[in-house]
Amino acid sequence: MKRFSLICVLLFGAVLLYGSMDFPAFGDPESPASRHLSPYYIKNAIKDTAVPNLVTAVLADYRGYDTLFETAVIFTAGLACFLLLRRFRREPPEFRLYRHIDTGVTLIIEQGGKEPTDSNEFQQIDSQWVPYDLIIQKAAGLVVPFLQLFALYVIAHGHHSPGGGFQGGVIFGATLILMAISNDLRSTIRRVSEAVSSKLASTGVLIYAGIGALCLILGANFLNYSQLSKLIHVSSVMARSHGILLIEIGVGLAVAAVMVWIYYNLVSAGRHDEGL
Repeated sequence: MKRFSLICVLLFGAVLLYGSMDFPAFGDPESPASRHLSPYYIKNAIKDTAVPNLVTAVLADYRGYDTLFETAVIFTAGLACFLLLRRFRREPPEFRLYRHIDTGVTLIIEQGGKEPTDSNEFQQIDSQWVPYDLIIQKAAGLVVPFLQLFALYVIAHGHHSPGGGFQGGVIFGATLILMAISNDLRSTIRRVSEAVSSKLASTGVLIYAGIGALCLILGANFLNYSQLSKLIHVSSVMARSHGILLIEIGVGLAVAAVMVWIYYNLVSAGRHDEGL
């Protein structure tokens, strides 16, 4: 099976390389993209979309199809990690470690022993011992809300300044990973479970595809945001600007949720019990 998979990958790679042979040379100033597309985007992006950030205008409007599939690829990566790594059948460990919160004394509870799961005086820690650091925990707790607020700003303001859904989504996802690293994986999963992260990732992709489908229903091409003006009662140019914002929200949601989803499965080998 592995050999068959390797042959398929090599054949697919060969087909892609063969198809790229007719492409213009990298950076060729005489290529159609350099002679026609780029000058048009630079000259007309603000007039067409009212978006000062040219990169965002190209990614989310002119090249919206490509970005939609990029978002779908990110979601597929999270789904692939889930299918390959997730283990639903848990085998009881040989021992568990609990730390007495006030004194820092560590207890080793062997398999079959009574665990202080309902006690407020003990805290379960990972079997691979990680030094307890109150300063790191508290510092992360203070920083995370501001970082998440900044992530939302990057998403919401991405069409007017550097940023967007990909960048803001990565920042927001990183804050949740920071919480898991500074505290533990279990407490982070209690706040944002795997089910929630997977549903948010799906919702992000559906927002993107749904906006495109809505444009179709309104009588335009897929992802032609100008037709949204019929719903939000603004000019067609401003409708494209608002459409880009909605797309960025979907992308940010999908990226942040997939990052967390992948992290849960990678660090815990699919068990979701412990790991950094």
